[in-house]
Amino acid sequence: MTPPPAPDDADGLDDLARVLGYQGAIDERTGVEVIGPELLVVPFWTPEFCRAVIRAAELVGFAPDPDDPVPGHEVSLAAISPALYQAVERDLGVRIWPQLQQVWPLIDYHGLRDAFVIRYAPGEQESLREHHDVAQVSAAVKLNDGYEGAELRFPRQGVDNRDVPVGALLAWPSLVTHPHEAASLRRGVKHSLTIWFELPFPVEV
Repeated sequence: MTPPPAPDDADGLDDLARVLGYQGAIDERTGVEVIGPELLVVPFWTPEFCRAVIRAAELVGFAPDPDDPVPGHEVSLAAISPALYQAVERDLGVRIWPQLQQVWPLIDYHGLRDAFVIRYAPGEQESLREHHDVAQVSAAVKLNDGYEGAELRFPRQGVDNRDVPVGALLAWPSLVTHPHEAASLRRGVKHSLTIWFELPFPVEV
């Protein structure tokens, strides 16, 4: 029996072309929006590409890492496709990092520590406790809407990401000033991309 073709969006690209070739991924708009203290939003992915990444992540599957001090139901972009991970790492360095440097001029790009899709679903993972990331800069990208709750919150800054559009990248300094959490999911399923930018020096975790 022949499997059904991968879903396409209005531009006719299927998921394989999108994910493996990074086709239709880039939101061509530029500009940094400040939504709170050291909380920056930059256009990143198109909604169509976000949907393709969700479908690819669901095919690979989500699982918590028992050794993670802040475990979530996650799947790395590298597990979905090494080519996707490499394309994202390159895109962030070439296109996104220079925009962040307009606000944070002393940061240098050293690649990624990790980039992974995290899923919040009823009866599965419904929230994430307050924590810091081991990274130079952290970022999150909402991959879908149609759910309630599970917003990314920064209690010290009094800011959350509920008004950040799907596909936009929200970046903040890691480690000290911006502890964050995911509020409780109330309805639906949320998918989000988490990005950890590599520290400028090696560290064992």
